[in-house]
Amino acid sequence: MQVVHEVCCGLDVHKKSVTACVLWAAGRRRQTREFGTFTQELLELADWLRDCGVTHVALESTGVYWKPVWNLLVPGRKTDQKDSEWIADLLQHGLLRASFVPPTPTRELRDLTRYRASLAQEINRIANRIQKVLEDANIKLASVATDTLGASGRAMLEAIVKGEQDSQRLAEMSRGLLRNKIPELQQALEGRVTGHHRFLLRELLDHLYFVESKMRRIEQEVEERLGPFQSEVARLCTIPGVDRVTAWGLLAEIGLDMSQFPDAQHLASWAGLCPGSHESAGKRKSGKIRKGSLWLRRCLCQGAWAVSTKKNNYLSALYRRLAARRGTKRATIAVAHNLLVIAYYILRDGTCYRDLGPDYFDRLNPEGLRRRLTKRLEGLGFKVSLEPLAQVV
Repeated sequence: MQVVHEVCCGLDVHKKSVTACVLWAAGRRRQTREFGTFTQELLELADWLRDCGVTHVALESTGVYWKPVWNLLVPGRKTDQKDSEWIADLLQHGLLRASFVPPTPTRELRDLTRYRASLAQEINRIANRIQKVLEDANIKLASVATDTLGASGRAMLEAIVKGEQDSQRLAEMSRGLLRNKIPELQQALEGRVTGHHRFLLRELLDHLYFVESKMRRIEQEVEERLGPFQSEVARLCTIPGVDRVTAWGLLAEIGLDMSQFPDAQHLASWAGLCPGSHESAGKRKSGKIRKGSLWLRRCLCQGAWAVSTKKNNYLSALYRRLAARRGTKRATIAVAHNLLVIAYYILRDGTCYRDLGPDYFDRLNPEGLRRRLTKRLEGLGFKVSLEPLAQVV
């Protein structure tokens, strides 16, 4: 077997210890040592690897990530020392590759965008708690106002917390188009608010303002860090359903250098946004997507859901076409897959999004469309006769 790396090391990582095995191709020598996981002990490990002349290191992941490697590569050798030896041996002979970590403008950017996403989830949870308190007080604001926590809703909630009980005065605090619903608002704001409800609303609103202030600081920091990449953000925002937050998530998770992926299909596979392939005895079974990048998939699915509410573009036409036949969940994943593929080519080629048009699928097979529509009209009891339009000279 051809030796690829002359001196390499395999590491078996645990919570409190790291077992390291160094292999030398010359003389087939090996040496195994165990280190702790404190900073000083890890520095000692680095010094030892440097003294051994190690050029490449393979690392066994913790948690459930070791299972695929164990099942496929190291069956029957489950001890820490044997694990580290086997990993080093696989690496030295070129049978093991390091896990792919996509390049990002900075590693900190990924942490910031993920933290912002967690803050957005917390805001949703707070909004749900506020709604529960309002329902308990028989305040039906959500039945009239689209956004309970909009400018009008917040003004009303602050007044309720301060003790205002007159539904007419509360309704007059509405702004914009909501003022057209003042009579409905008066009825919705006639509740039974107690001191307990006011206390809970005050605590929840304070928590909401606190989390929102943290989110604004995070967004400002992300804007500063992405200053050199504003052109990429702007190009990604030309995709329907992609706003600046979604563009931030894309850049943080997949980076800017698309040469790390052989093609868009490899990127989709890494992200876990392509159909699964499970075939046995000539029969194709479940096409369920595999586990991939959770944060990236969440970001793209949000963009796909935003596209589903739009009209007159290719992606919305794709969503409706698939949702009618396969359901909304499969349609969302399919549109998320397309968003990722589009982002790949935009970042690779430095271009903007060019829409194929809402009638793209109709133009693919116009004859089939004509037959389907004709058959549908005939099914409704009509006699259909089609004639081409006269060309205008």
